[in-house]
Amino acid sequence: MEVESRYVAVRHHVEGFPSEDDFEVKKVKVRWTPESGEVLVRNLCLSMDPYQLNRMKRRSASHHAVDGIVPGERIESYGAGEVVASACDEYKEGDVVAGVLGWEDYTLFRPSPAVLMSKLAAAPSGDDLPLSHHLSALGTSGMTAYAGLYEVCRPERGEKVFVSAAAGSVGSLVGQFAKLAGCYVVGCAGTNAKVDLVKNKLGFDDAFNYKEEPDMRAALKRYFPDGIDIYFDNVGGETLEAALATMNTYGRVALCGVISEYTDAGGRRAAPDLLEVIYKRITIRGFFAWDFLARFGEFGGVVGDWIRRGKVQVVEDVSDGLESVPSAFTALFRGENIGKKIVKLA
Repeated sequence: MEVESRYVAVRHHVEGFPSEDDFEVKKVKVRWTPESGEVLVRNLCLSMDPYQLNRMKRRSASHHAVDGIVPGERIESYGAGEVVASACDEYKEGDVVAGVLGWEDYTLFRPSPAVLMSKLAAAPSGDDLPLSHHLSALGTSGMTAYAGLYEVCRPERGEKVFVSAAAGSVGSLVGQFAKLAGCYVVGCAGTNAKVDLVKNKLGFDDAFNYKEEPDMRAALKRYFPDGIDIYFDNVGGETLEAALATMNTYGRVALCGVISEYTDAGGRRAAPDLLEVIYKRITIRGFFAWDFLARFGEFGGVVGDWIRRGKVQVVEDVSDGLESVPSAFTALFRGENIGKKIVKLA
């Protein structure tokens, strides 16, 4: 079987803010044979994730953990799709899967323990949740929020939690999970509309527009007069410095993203006061979702149940068509997305 496919590639390494001109859509023939041992998937929706920008750089610390992206070549990403041909017993034609696919119409993969891929039950007899949820709350964004809060931060009832980028794909879930754990939760976001969403739809105790706060430390002192116990960091920079200055003894920081630093090749980096860290015995841990893949099944069951029972609200921002990938991806760095940014192909 041979199919015509398109894929999105970067034209060159991207060192600053990405623009749509950095990308191109290319065509290729994808060939599957029964002897290949491979599975051919028609992609239905794709995840847009800020960390991909670090993979597009010529050099990045991220390359120690994930492969860099070569200009002109296909870009792997988390996605969901339908199996159209299979040369192994584990997957059948018509199966719906979620896992590492690509910014492309069709993906070929060879099943192995090293390949993140899972079959999803078909509605209505099985999965009653939208397919897109498996890229947001039930995908790597949800796993990042779940593992970061419960494994890294280990919240206790009554603790005070601060979440940056609170209307984003991860932050919007972290705050809801923290509320379910009995915590007091405040988030920050970049527009008043996002602040309203965080407070009125997602149930945070409070939220503020950081762009309207000339002094982040003063703002945090105002919202956390008794200090912060847990900070879930998605942005780094000045926000991380201010949070550390406001933290209580034995505070915990889950560091899953520093988006403020992704687009500035030579600018200022966060400079935390290490005396604060030492004398308050603060724990700062960097991590990403892949660290906790052994808990993926448990996480999906728990969070899926919360969604069905209305305890967790899923916020998604969907664009249509493979050609919209460049604009959807670059929108992440302009702060235009609300919740999880997804591109729907079919």
